[in-house]
Amino acid sequence: MPVESHAEKIAELGARLGEIRRYLSVDMKREEQRELEKSSAVPGFWDDPQAAQAVMGKISALRDDIKQYDDAVALYGDAESAEELAQEADDEETAAYAAELLGQLSASLDELELTSWFTGEFDHGDAIVTIKPGQGGYEAQDWTEMLFRMYLEYCERRKWKVRVNDAPVGDVIGLDRATFTVSGKNAYGMLTAEAGVHRLVRISPTDDKKRRQTSFAGVEVLPVLPEDIEVDINPSDLRIDVYHASGPGGQGVNTTDSAVRITHLPTGTVVTCQNERSQLQNKATAMQILRSRLYELEREKREAQIDELRGPKREISFGNQIRSYVLYPYQMVKDLRSGYETSNVDDVLVDGDLDPFVVAYHRWRVLNEAQAAEQEASGDAR
Repeated sequence: MPVESHAEKIAELGARLGEIRRYLSVDMKREEQRELEKSSAVPGFWDDPQAAQAVMGKISALRDDIKQYDDAVALYGDAESAEELAQEADDEETAAYAAELLGQLSASLDELELTSWFTGEFDHGDAIVTIKPGQGGYEAQDWTEMLFRMYLEYCERRKWKVRVNDAPVGDVIGLDRATFTVSGKNAYGMLTAEAGVHRLVRISPTDDKKRRQTSFAGVEVLPVLPEDIEVDINPSDLRIDVYHASGPGGQGVNTTDSAVRITHLPTGTVVTCQNERSQLQNKATAMQILRSRLYELEREKREAQIDELRGPKREISFGNQIRSYVLYPYQMVKDLRSGYETSNVDDVLVDGDLDPFVVAYHRWRVLNEAQAAEQEASGDAR
C-alpha cells in the first residue's frame, strides 16, 4: 500500500505562500531595508539619536518580517523535498516527516497572514492593557484577577515582555484593577482583539448557597505612543498625589509612599502606578499611560467617530460583552463577534491559549472591513 500523499496540502500551502509574498510586499520590504541600511551608514547618522533609533527600529522590524517569510519559503522547500523522497522510496517515516514540516509551515503562514492584517499606525508596537471590574460585586474583582492572570500566561506564550504598572488588591478578593504594559511584535495589534466587556458565569465562590453568579470586567487596550507623537499636556492641568503602595505581596511591591496618582483635571482622566521601585519611575510610567489616554480622547474628539484605538465605549454589564466564559452549568468560552468557541475553558483561562480567539477575531474584522469597503465602492459607482 503506497504511503499517504500530501501533494494537495503542499499545493494549497504553496498558493498561500505566493499570496503572502504579494500582500506583504516582500520585494518592496527588501528594497526598503537596503535603502535604510545605506542611510544608516552615512556619516552623521547618529547626530540625531532619536531619529537614528527610529530608523534602526524600522530596519530591525523589516529584517524580522523578511526572515519570517524566508524561513517559511525554506520550510516549504524542505517539505516538498521530503514529500518527493517519501513517494519515490515509498517510505512512511519520510512521509511522516513531510507531514510534520507541513504542520510547521501552516502555523508559520498563519502568523504571516496575521501580521499582514495589521495596517494601523501603532499595530506593530507595544500596548497598555487595563482591566476593570464591572457588574458583579466582589466576584467581578475576582474575575478581574482571573483575566489578569490569563493575559500574563498569554503574553508568556507569545514571548512578550510584561511590566505590571498597577494591580491593587480588591476589597475582599481579586483585584480592584490591573494595568500592565506589553512589549513585543504586534502586541498592540493582537491585543485589540481583547478590548471590550468580558462576561463570566460560574458558581459564586463567596455565596454559601453556591448559587450561579454572573460577573463582568472591562478590558481597555491602548498603544504605547512613540516619542515623536506629540501630546500637549499643560503641567498646571495635572494634580499629582503620592500614597502608600499596596499589592498582593512580593519583592517588587514598595513599602513607602511611592505610588503615584495623576489626575488630568480638564478631562477627569485618572492614572495610577505603584509597581515601579521609585516614585520617579511610577510618575514616568503614569505619564506614559496618561499620554496614550489623552491621545485617544483627542483622536475621538477630532474624528467624531467610534474610537479606533479602544473600540466602542460601553457599560461593563450584561448585553455589552464581546466574549462569554461559562463554567456552569456547562463549560464553554465563546467570542460573540467571530463566533469562535471552545469547551476547553482551562486551556483559555489557566493556560492563556488565546491565539485561536485573537486570530478568529482579526479574520472576522478584516472580512467585515473588506465587505464594508466593497459596499462603499459600489455605492460610489452608482
